[in-house]
Amino acid sequence: MKLIERKQYLEKMIGVIGTPDIKVLTGIRRSGKSKLLEAFKTYIQKNIPNANIIHINFNLTKYDNLKEYKSLNEYIENNHVDGKDNFVLIDEIQMCDNFELCINNLHATEAYDIYITGSNAFLLSSDLATLFTGRTFEIKVYPFSFAEYVNYFEPLDKYTAFDNYMLEGGMAGAYLYKEQEDKYEYIENVYDTLILRDIRQKYNIKNPALMDRISQFLMDNVSNLTSARSITDTLTSNKDKINHKTVGNYLNYLCNAFAFYKIRRYDIKGKKYLSSNDKYYLSDHSFRYAKLGTKNLDNGRVIENIVAMELLRRGYEVYVGSLYKKEIDFVALKRNEKIYIQVSDNIDNKETFNREVEPLLKIKDAYPKMIISRTRHPEYQYEGVKIIDVTDWLLNK
Repeated sequence: MKLIERKQYLEKMIGVIGTPDIKVLTGIRRSGKSKLLEAFKTYIQKNIPNANIIHINFNLTKYDNLKEYKSLNEYIENNHVDGKDNFVLIDEIQMCDNFELCINNLHATEAYDIYITGSNAFLLSSDLATLFTGRTFEIKVYPFSFAEYVNYFEPLDKYTAFDNYMLEGGMAGAYLYKEQEDKYEYIENVYDTLILRDIRQKYNIKNPALMDRISQFLMDNVSNLTSARSITDTLTSNKDKINHKTVGNYLNYLCNAFAFYKIRRYDIKGKKYLSSNDKYYLSDHSFRYAKLGTKNLDNGRVIENIVAMELLRRGYEVYVGSLYKKEIDFVALKRNEKIYIQVSDNIDNKETFNREVEPLLKIKDAYPKMIISRTRHPEYQYEGVKIIDVTDWLLNK
């Protein structure tokens, strides 16, 4: 498989070399965490001559004897070299029983620079502070962005490349397959066996069929305002015997495993968060096609999903904006930066354009406002609102 340098993640890892934190790579299964750890190892070998690297990949059977925390700790301490910069790189750490006891012990000695990856459901962002007594530095790894997709395939035409990315998504393992059906079979397998299975194991799910129905409901309703109660009402009408608390728990499990990302609503005028109804976006839009098929492509929803995930990749806090009973697709915040964004598949129709631009024009502050769409034209302005093609926006940070 062709490898590309995932520069933004690698630079984050390089930037924290020597800090006392436990560095944790999190993200959905098959998003490239293992390859990133290998790339980081290569960087160390080339650039830190005094380094001693202790690298353990629990996917390999030769490390089976280390799948108990005392054995793992002993192996690492035996491979420590005095006077060297000792790096510990561990892939799929959750395969070691009570791994946190080993990591906390190593961290307490202050003798190692520690980097770990783990299964999406067993090394959660919400669990890090509980698992590790030392400070953790989380590096969130996402499936391939469109820019990485272009870097990988080196297409001649960026607009055609975006059309292909909409269908193929960012799960790079699927790129090895030539036929689209085979790509989707791989992606569906990743979702079913590596994501839902992990969730079932971690939370001891009693009704896996219900979990699957909730997951497919969210896929079908990407970009729609959704609540546990509305899902419960829909599924109950289909004669599923459930309650909204169970649905709420399952929604949390899916988000904890990085299958979906929940985007909360924000009242722009009142400057407060709204408690009812959120939006859920897939970590990679290709899961929707792999699970539900491509009969109803619904390009607008997919483009909105792509933009949501790109904003998260770029480090923004992302909210759905509410203003005078109108909806702003995204309010993106980062330090002192704020951007209001509307997303549409096509704004050639005047009625559609007016519908998208009207809520933005009602916002009275001076922060940037933009419409992202498939215009296939150079960027332009309309009454202070930037109109930009989605392909250009994704490729130009």
